[in-house]
Amino acid sequence: MLHIIWYIIVGFIVGLIARAVMPGAQQLGFILTTLLGIGGSIVGGLIGRLFSKPEPGSAFHPAGFIMSIIGAIILLFIWIKLVA
Repeated sequence: MLHIIWYIIVGFIVGLIARAVMPGAQQLGFILTTLLGIGGSIVGGLIGRLFSKPEPGSAFHPAGFIMSIIGAIILLFIWIKLVA
């Protein structure tokens, strides 16, 4: 249960950083910012999987904080292009 709360907190922080880096005003609330950060972590993990193999037996590649932010910026860019 505690790891879910940790995902939410880190996802919110990553989402805030991605929104701060991306120029322009985004109309995202708390929940969408958190989902942006969590989704950015997943996208960052997929990008990380392209460049290096994860440990045997692990389902996901640990993206790390920087790759999570990069993934969130990519998702935010796509979100702005689709909505605007």
